[in-house]
Amino acid sequence: MFELIALIAVVLAIAALSSVKGLRMRSEAELGLLRKEIEALKTGLANGQVIAPAAPAVSPDEVEVAQDVPVAESLPDQAEPQLQTIDAPEVAAAAAVTPEAEDLLTEPVLSQSPPVPEQKRESFESMLAARWSVWVGGIALAFAGIFAVKYSIEQGLVSPAVRLSLAALFGLVLMAAGEWVRRRTEPLVNNAFQNAMIPGILTAAGTITLMGATYVAHAFYGYFGPATAFVLLGIISFGTIGLSLIHGQALAGLGLLASMVSPALVSSEAPNPWALFGFLSVSWIATSLASKVRKWRVVPALANAGLSLWVIAYVSGFGLYEVPPATLPLLIMIAGLAFIWPGRWSEPLDSNAEQSPQDRDTVARLMFPRHIASTLTASFGVLAASILMMEFGFANTGHAEYGFLALVLALALFGASRTYAIYPAIFAALAALGGFRAMSEQAISTSYGTLDPALMVNIVEPTVARNLALGLGLVFALLAQWVGFRFRDRDRGFVSAWTAIGTVTPLLLGGVSFFLFGNYSFDLLFGAYGLVLALIYLAGAQVFHGGIENAGRYDFCRDLLLAASWASLVFLLVVTTDGVTTTLGVAFLGFAYLMAIRLRDWPSLPWGMVLSALFVAGRIAWEPTIVGPDHLGKTPVFNALLVGYGIPTVLLILSAWFVRSRNDDRLRNVLEALASLFALLTLGILVRHAMNGGVLDSATPTLAEQAIYTLLTIGASATLMALDLRRPSIVFRTGSMIVGVISMISVLAAHFGALNPYFTGELTGRIPFFNLLFLAYLLPGIAYGGAALFARSRRPYPYVLALALTGALLLFGYVSLSVRRVFHGEGIAEWKGFLQSELYAYSVVWLLLGIVLLVLGTRFRAKSIRIASAVLVLIAVVKVFLIDMSNLEGLYRVLSFIGLGIALIGIGRFYQKVLTGLEKEPETTTAGNEVAGTGSN
Repeated sequence: MFELIALIAVVLAIAALSSVKGLRMRSEAELGLLRKEIEALKTGLANGQVIAPAAPAVSPDEVEVAQDVPVAESLPDQAEPQLQTIDAPEVAAAAAVTPEAEDLLTEPVLSQSPPVPEQKRESFESMLAARWSVWVGGIALAFAGIFAVKYSIEQGLVSPAVRLSLAALFGLVLMAAGEWVRRRTEPLVNNAFQNAMIPGILTAAGTITLMGATYVAHAFYGYFGPATAFVLLGIISFGTIGLSLIHGQALAGLGLLASMVSPALVSSEAPNPWALFGFLSVSWIATSLASKVRKWRVVPALANAGLSLWVIAYVSGFGLYEVPPATLPLLIMIAGLAFIWPGRWSEPLDSNAEQSPQDRDTVARLMFPRHIASTLTASFGVLAASILMMEFGFANTGHAEYGFLALVLALALFGASRTYAIYPAIFAALAALGGFRAMSEQAISTSYGTLDPALMVNIVEPTVARNLALGLGLVFALLAQWVGFRFRDRDRGFVSAWTAIGTVTPLLLGGVSFFLFGNYSFDLLFGAYGLVLALIYLAGAQVFHGGIENAGRYDFCRDLLLAASWASLVFLLVVTTDGVTTTLGVAFLGFAYLMAIRLRDWPSLPWGMVLSALFVAGRIAWEPTIVGPDHLGKTPVFNALLVGYGIPTVLLILSAWFVRSRNDDRLRNVLEALASLFALLTLGILVRHAMNGGVLDSATPTLAEQAIYTLLTIGASATLMALDLRRPSIVFRTGSMIVGVISMISVLAAHFGALNPYFTGELTGRIPFFNLLFLAYLLPGIAYGGAALFARSRRPYPYVLALALTGALLLFGYVSLSVRRVFHGEGIAEWKGFLQSELYAYSVVWLLLGIVLLVLGTRFRAKSIRIASAVLVLIAVVKVFLIDMSNLEGLYRVLSFIGLGIALIGIGRFYQKVLTGLEKEPETTTAGNEVAGTGSN
């Protein structure tokens, strides 16, 4: 049976050789046709026509093709010189070209700017007969060798040594056959069926057979020990990688796979990690060198993945692992990527670049570089291995933090030195953050005693974790500046990406480290770290991005560095100060950045004040008392709130005033809005502090406190409106209406709902006039009426009408509740019911109030106030007919209807005599202005 299998393998090999011979004969026939067609072209173009010069001969090693296969060798010496295709009608008519010759003529011509040929779709016949048959034949040969060995073992036909020798010989024969076929195969056959790779298939089959024979000799028969087997498998693997330079990338992949699997095939009672990773490193270097020669991109990525997986498996699955042998191969991989392949590769110098980097999209070129597979696999492998080294679940012989540090630094340096290595830069930052997270978990678990004692092997101390975090943060910050210095004129996208990495990573490392290990009251070390970072960022912004060409306009890198410097100084204030000092320090810091615009014409500087305002707002939301409830005094107005809220408000007002003449409308609008909001917030918090006896967190505000808030908001709305009239601004214009709408909603919800003394039973006070109703209803009603008068012809008519109706509603509430107070005293709760005289008084007062509003609307020519008067009179009419008719009796009912009739007749007469002229002249103009809305603003 073994002889039968061997015979089948030989027959398959002969069939493959016959197929190659047939292809060679076909190519020779096609070359003959090509010579004839060239002669025909030369004859047709002989009469005064210019023939394009032949392209200079280029050796296969000087040209890279898409399939990583050498370009076809030059034609035999007896062939005529090649001619470039000439796109002219005369040439087309000169001679008829056969399909076979046309296929050869349309092959790409080697020149300085070769045209890209249109790839034809491969026919099913070609795929089945010339391609898949070769692959299946090669696989059959490989299985033939394996099955032959297996069968010989089962049947015991010959001795094990003879069987293995025959198998090894068969593998060598297949490899020799592959080399013979390669030498005899014409280049055009290789070009036509590159993926078939008959020589490579035969060589691969021989390699697999040799690998199987070596492994069986060691594992099953013990003819030689692990060391000899390891060496033999390594020789076969490296030999396969060397042959891949001739046979292509697929054979290189097979050799790489063999080298990565070889250590797993050889078992040892005392495994040596140095020997293991030394062999893997040498295999990786050999693969990288072969890839550099042939410009492969797939095999290097597989090599990176294989080497990384071995390190990860060693760290996570070998118990007590050694740090140096696990670190060294990854460092070699990073160095190989930086100096071997891709090495100093640069896209503008790449012969296969279809277009220059300036013509390609910056983001696409940055995030999808030509060597993305290699950089991604290597980066992810280093990321996973470095973080695993810091996990306390995997014990080591000591100093894993040094291995972690070496890997992160090497990956970061690689990412900073090569423009195609953006992913190593990103993954280096992620590795720094992830490794610090793992180290901090160890430190915290050790401090709190929650770590299993069995896992407490070489735990990283908190101080070591903190120092590593701060050191890595400074390294990333400095690398970002180095990248800006080196590449700012060559690759702005790469510089921008590194600027983001070099600003975000140090701040995150410093912030998280302080949160975990810092002294919250005062920490000089973290304060110095923030100061050094700020100086680095400011220096980088000035030296590398502060040229005169960037003055007066926004620049991403410089602006990001300025923002990072501001954040670093805020970090300095947070770790060295507390309470109101931090709040004021951040406010003054933002104001200093705004004033620095006088020294440097960088439009992003004033935005530091905006950032400071947002930080102060967040700090207020976190701790409204600024200094803490225990340290906040109860003195109204003159307390820590006035300082903590008032000074940032004043600085914002000054900032808005300083930028009033700048062309940046967005900045001016934002500062004006923040100044307005902070002013309103300051007044509101001072009122609440005063009204609640120095306590800010009482459950529910009183009606008196809410009344002050209402007066403040409507006053703020009127103030913003006045500022808009003085200098038109979209912030003041929209802000005034937003504040006004909010105040009207609060009136409906609080004054007439939740805090209404009629529902709550709150006492209105003993003083007849100056009481709670005066503060909560009369004063706000007058304020809303004045705001409506001020806003007419300046704001949209619906908004003006809403203000007028709100004012009328407040006055209505004042007179109604005052009437009730007259009959029931300072307590006007609903449970007291109604008196008949009280019901009649409501009708009289409402009609009188409607008449007063009508007179005011006529006097000030305000249609909105007259509409409020009409609504109030309508309410009085409905009340008389629905309530008085059913509840009043005797004289009160008669007087109610008499008064209503007289009032309605008087109002009608008033309209007839007085308002006729208003409808003709100014009233129409006024109404039109009210409808117009914002006017000229």
